[in-house]
Amino acid sequence: MTEIVAKYGNILKKNTLFANFSDEELSTALENLKASVSKYKKSDFIHPSGTPLKKFGFLLSGVIQVCMDDINGNRMIMANVAEGESFGESLSFLKVKESPVYIQAAEASQILWLSPDVFFEGSSTDFEHVLRRKFTELLAFRTLSMNNRIQILSKLTIREKLLTYFSHMMSNAKSRTFTVPFNRDDMAAFIGTNRSALSRELSRMKDEGLLDYYKNTFRLLKN
Repeated sequence: MTEIVAKYGNILKKNTLFANFSDEELSTALENLKASVSKYKKSDFIHPSGTPLKKFGFLLSGVIQVCMDDINGNRMIMANVAEGESFGESLSFLKVKESPVYIQAAEASQILWLSPDVFFEGSSTDFEHVLRRKFTELLAFRTLSMNNRIQILSKLTIREKLLTYFSHMMSNAKSRTFTVPFNRDDMAAFIGTNRSALSRELSRMKDEGLLDYYKNTFRLLKN
């Protein structure tokens, strides 16, 4: 595990699960979590729906998307995972037999796969107790993140969905100007609409002076 720590330690330590660990502690954590690294090309399917996700992932590089199809077969992006972020914690921990989501690489990506098996072992060392507590914190943060997602999807109109999403992005950027990690197709899939309807609403909002944008950079003028 020393090679993984040497190469990716700085990225890993930014995550709640590994924050404040020394290199030695990080190496021990990776051993306990049976860490392994896999590489994927752009558009590769990383995990299909309907099958168990036995390990959760940590994105070392690239971008991946966690998706599901609606009742009409339209793709919905449930999460856009960037470098330094994790995914699949709940599905792997709960041992869900039929995953409702599929995972695809939006760019060439490297994933650190981690097993939750250590959290089910009867006896634990003091370090494993610490690791279990930090994993619980990670699950709690994931719940908060999904709450933001639910806020967007619960809105009735495209404008309300966009304003909710843009408000979150503005808050994260601490600025009225921010860059979204989506092209128009993916943004439409993220808020639950189609590209044509999204483009029309963005144009209306721009004409009404609510926002301005160029490609993926937006500025919210009113909210």
